[in-house]
Amino acid sequence: MSALLIQTIINAAYAASYMALIAVGLVLIFGVMGVINFAHGELYMMGAYAIVYLYAGQGLPFLVAVAAGMVFVGCLGLLMELVLFRPLRENPLGGLIASIGFLLILQSLAVLGFGLRMQNVPAVTKERLVLGGAVLTYERLMVIGVTIVLLGLLWLFLRRTRLGWALRAVSQDREAAALQGISVNQAARLAMFIGAGLAGIAGALTAPLVAPTPFMGHSVIVTAFIIIIVGGIGSLEGAVIAAILYAFVHTFVTTRYDGVIANIVGLLLMLGVLIVMPNGLFGAKERA
Repeated sequence: MSALLIQTIINAAYAASYMALIAVGLVLIFGVMGVINFAHGELYMMGAYAIVYLYAGQGLPFLVAVAAGMVFVGCLGLLMELVLFRPLRENPLGGLIASIGFLLILQSLAVLGFGLRMQNVPAVTKERLVLGGAVLTYERLMVIGVTIVLLGLLWLFLRRTRLGWALRAVSQDREAAALQGISVNQAARLAMFIGAGLAGIAGALTAPLVAPTPFMGHSVIVTAFIIIIVGGIGSLEGAVIAAILYAFVHTFVTTRYDGVIANIVGLLLMLGVLIVMPNGLFGAKERA
């Protein structure tokens, strides 16, 4: 196996990992709360800036800064649920517009706090892993490993705990869940904290590999929506599979041609899936 092929596979796995974290968080929020959170990309951005401040600025250990960033962004999610989405629960369009407004607020705060220029985050370690001639960074491998662990824990939480069952019940039928004594408000808070936290940790983990900017969430949210549509709206498993599929296609096309063509191929992939499977790979068919 050539060094270029190994490098491309690792890069694709890395991209699939952070994309899956972002998309799964967005699906969880939509499934439980029924709102499209356009500020989700900015939550990813805030996670990256948490590393800029805590790790690059204050010198905290990287993993401690990542954990703190995840909690911080999760708390931002709680604030959004309380101030924006709960008052507009019966008005999904209003919640969408409110999330766009919050998006602009977060961007403005990032500009005020850190300026418009790109932020350089020091590498976690200068050591490199050489595999088949390909030089791999431990930061990329860390993103892959942490993602596998987090998604595994989330699956166990949703399938093996009462709170997880409550989230799934609310996502399937909010009124029926409320009649069974499940607190819809509590489920919404939990979904928002977890969903926002996943976006935050994705941004935190990738901060040493990208140059954080106040507008880095734009491309991320577009990619996340493509992944969700391909995987099937409301399907967590579909989001993970679609993230892997999209990331590998995008990375290999970028390596062979360039990023613009890869973006076009990604959109064509979405259109192709929707033509063959209008509900996405794992989307449930609507009942008449």
